[in-house]
Amino acid sequence: MPLLEVRNLRVEFPTRRGILTAVDDVSFSIDEGEVLGVVGESGAGKSITGTAIIRLIEPPGRIAGGEVLLSGRRIDNLAAEDMRHVRGKQIGAIFQDPLTTLNPLYSIGRQLAETMQAHLGLSDRDARARAIKWLEDVGIPGAAQRIDAYPHQFSGGMRQRVVIALALCAEPKLVIADEPTTALDVSIQAQVIALLKRLCREHGTSIMLVTHDMGVIAETADRVAVMYAGRIAEIGPVRDVVKGARHPYTEGLMGSIPSLAHKVERLRQIDGSMPRLTDIPRGCAFNPRCTKVFDRCLIERPDLMATDGASRAACWLYAGPKEARDAA
Repeated sequence: MPLLEVRNLRVEFPTRRGILTAVDDVSFSIDEGEVLGVVGESGAGKSITGTAIIRLIEPPGRIAGGEVLLSGRRIDNLAAEDMRHVRGKQIGAIFQDPLTTLNPLYSIGRQLAETMQAHLGLSDRDARARAIKWLEDVGIPGAAQRIDAYPHQFSGGMRQRVVIALALCAEPKLVIADEPTTALDVSIQAQVIALLKRLCREHGTSIMLVTHDMGVIAETADRVAVMYAGRIAEIGPVRDVVKGARHPYTEGLMGSIPSLAHKVERLRQIDGSMPRLTDIPRGCAFNPRCTKVFDRCLIERPDLMATDGASRAACWLYAGPKEARDAA
């Protein structure tokens, strides 16, 4: 049984132009100890998917359909108080800007200790001792001396390390990391990613890693889901998706990454831009930008299907006999 299973998730936002479908019929799973990378352009639905899983969609946005199961238990329909206990204890979260996670009025140690006391029932003394240990584990120098410092007294990289400790200190089964390294210098990014991998390996935690950085995905993830216009365009083992992309959109993403092995005069690009989510074209949402488009792409929207590789792609290029019969 997968640790996390998302089935046909749909997230909507009412707007003046009508209903904006930010996540449309998205399904995937994450096994215990697995890192699933989720990539795509800005507005593809990556962050909203993660936010929907932990039920932090701001009104008037809403989960309009689908199911979210954690260890076989459905959590998308839990009462607000029950879901609050799931967050932190069973699902941790790391956001892009640590200042949105950390309370500036409380010391780092108090925030860690209160999180552990709320979910693990520790005494004040034990919670403080564990907080110091977590700060040491995430690489905060002089943890015992800095535990009573406030967020503004830490650098950006150190704050992100504290947020990682905060997400993991209650020992959740799953961590949703939303662009955890975007605001950091490249050298600090590498340190934070290595830290996240090590801690999750030691604690057996699964990760849903949301990012637009394929380098981070290639270094960290076991599998990768590529999102486009609110849907999954391709999903599969990270090596297969990076080295042998099957969906034309994924091919474009991979082709736009510079290579040290081959010198090129000009990087490949994907012409055009992603459609507005209130105005998604008929058929495959990628068809206005696709170099391999044909008639069926303009009429029918493809679901994920098996390819000639290890990944699955939502592309009619891989329609098998069953899909051909359905079309007939």
